[in-house]
Amino acid sequence: MDIMELSVSVEINKPREEVWKAIVDFENCSNYIESITDLQVLEKPADTLIGFKWKETRVLFGKEATETMWITDYVENEYYQTRAESHGSIYKSWLSIEQVGDKSQLTMSFEGQAQSFFAKVFSVLMGSMMKGSMKKALLKDLNDIKGYLESK
Repeated sequence: MDIMELSVSVEINKPREEVWKAIVDFENCSNYIESITDLQVLEKPADTLIGFKWKETRVLFGKEATETMWITDYVENEYYQTRAESHGSIYKSWLSIEQVGDKSQLTMSFEGQAQSFFAKVFSVLMGSMMKGSMKKALLKDLNDIKGYLESK
């Protein structure tokens, strides 16, 4: 198992545009996503999200971890894609919004691909356990966003 893929969704009682504003408010997301303890913007292109780069510190599996991420693709009010490279793996995630009536469905998809020998061995040994924990962590982030938006 060199690639781990998963996806989680929540329904939010807000229109797509409001959800979009929240998910691209990187400077303030640590105020409403509990697991993010710090976020530092590293690069902020003037007229696009592509190339937006930040360093994020979050509590994951009971420990603080810091990763550098950047946006590789986006369509406003629809989705953005991020990439990070760490611990011998490449990580990609997508946050996408689909309008469903007067509500929005926010989906986070994640893909981790082991590149180094040690990352591949770890992936084989711990893959299924990590996938369940990652799914819970991603769902918690989405529910934090939902709670924030629906309390406004």
